[in-house]
Amino acid sequence: MTQGGAARRTVLGAAVLAAGGGAAGLSAGSASAAPAAQAADAAGAAEAAYAADLRHGGGYRDLPVPLVIGHRGASGYRPEHTLGSYQLALDLGADVVEQDLVPTKDGHLVCRHENEIGGTTDVADHPEFASRRTTKTVDGVAVTGWFTEDFTLAELKTLRAKERIPAVRQRNTLYDGRWDVPTFEEVLRWADREGRRRGKRVWLHVETKHPTYFRSLGLGLEEPLAKLLRRYGRDGLGAPLFLQSFEPSSIQRLSRLVSAPRVVLLSAAGTRPWDFEQAKDPRTVADLVKSEGLKWIAGFAQGIGPTMDLILPRDASGGLGAPTTLVQDAHARGLVLHPYTARNENTFLPAEYRKGTDPNAYGDAFGAFKRYFEQGIDGIFTDNADTGLLAAEAFRPGRGR
Repeated sequence: MTQGGAARRTVLGAAVLAAGGGAAGLSAGSASAAPAAQAADAAGAAEAAYAADLRHGGGYRDLPVPLVIGHRGASGYRPEHTLGSYQLALDLGADVVEQDLVPTKDGHLVCRHENEIGGTTDVADHPEFASRRTTKTVDGVAVTGWFTEDFTLAELKTLRAKERIPAVRQRNTLYDGRWDVPTFEEVLRWADREGRRRGKRVWLHVETKHPTYFRSLGLGLEEPLAKLLRRYGRDGLGAPLFLQSFEPSSIQRLSRLVSAPRVVLLSAAGTRPWDFEQAKDPRTVADLVKSEGLKWIAGFAQGIGPTMDLILPRDASGGLGAPTTLVQDAHARGLVLHPYTARNENTFLPAEYRKGTDPNAYGDAFGAFKRYFEQGIDGIFTDNADTGLLAAEAFRPGRGR
């Protein structure tokens, strides 16, 4: 039960006592003071529970399985990577909430899926920034727009966040302009506040975006990230936080800076991580998911975050084929698996779980989640934490399947 629910019950209980008047032996003053005192007691109990969780809370192996990770927050319902999206993901029951990090011109880490912000903020509506629209090559791809590395934090804070895919999630546009672009430090403070309020630590899943590209600009991500993690006590092996990246060298660098659990993200089988491209490393993702590749990853990481296609490949029609052995192979190397990304809309679902002809309508998301969880994965990124949690409960210990 949430603290808000407890507070409502307290108020109702106090009203009943007050109605009893003298029979209960309570004065109006004592009756009105009771809810405040009980609320204070509840807050104190939550704070004490949070402190105990900080001291004795378990590590990532003690989290529920399968784990529900709020992908960019609750991006199925709110503009992604906003405090509103993160808050809703937590309120919907997400076990972990994800952040993607990119830097500003003056070296602050902010939460955006990409450094190009034309699609996720109202920067195009700011004439003072019109001249900053440009084309850059990021990880070998030409991208046109506005980029965080060309803005100071103060300038970025004048912008407002908006829905990234409004054609698919039209209802999310209701919340355009409600929030700004959060810094990662603001998220860490938010997580601490929520932890105290709820009586338990709030887990985060933090990705370094385009780390080789940013290092080439003199804006390396890992060192300022590690500094923040140390400042907020999230740098140890038992810290309530995962670190993730599509570039293994970023995870290796972080492994030398902090002890927090780390996850290597894996894209399509035929692709190569951008740091491999730059280093002339011939290995592809297909090599990394083989026994030797997984053994290598296990030397500096605790998990992998593969695209779901590496576990359940899709056929030509978009349906799911026979599973690979990746789950078993990774588990044999002691690695957890956090694949991505489960969504409710037809356009994102495997063909056999789509309903009707509207690509933006919800399909049989529960059917798809069931199929995913049956593979034995340890967690999943999802835009719809409430759907994911309801589906995951049937697979958690003590619950029927």
